[in-house]
Amino acid sequence: MGWFWAFLIFSWIVGFLWTDDTISKALRKRHKRKLRLLEAGQRERLAIEAAHRPPEPVCGCTHHLAKHDKQGLCHEQVEVPTAWDKDKKPLSYEPGRCNCQQYVGPQPLSQVYAEELTDRWPADPAVGPDTDSAADPATDRTAGPSTGPSAG
Repeated sequence: MGWFWAFLIFSWIVGFLWTDDTISKALRKRHKRKLRLLEAGQRERLAIEAAHRPPEPVCGCTHHLAKHDKQGLCHEQVEVPTAWDKDKKPLSYEPGRCNCQQYVGPQPLSQVYAEELTDRWPADPAVGPDTDSAADPATDRTAGPSTGPSAG
């Protein structure tokens, strides 16, 4: 009967270890899945925030629109290389003006305007390219005097 108890205790220990291993693997998987979901949610929130933000008016020189005047000249100070090594890599710099000449980014709404509308359609709806004036000689203004029978 001693072997029965030894077998039973050994089975319990193996069963407990197997159950503990299975539970810890499941919890590890759940934790990794939860972290991936949290990271995906954070990426989604950042993408939504970026989508709702207006575009930055940035020039080709990467300077903001506020650094450019109305003629398109950039007034930002940049580092201009003054000395190069044998591999043509800059060794020293000095402050200078940006060479950018024109802002090429998105236009802010405060500078967008619409020109005045002009009358492009004729004032008289009976005269126009889409009316058929040849069908009714009474409304034909380009025709000469009538050649039909006179009333008098």
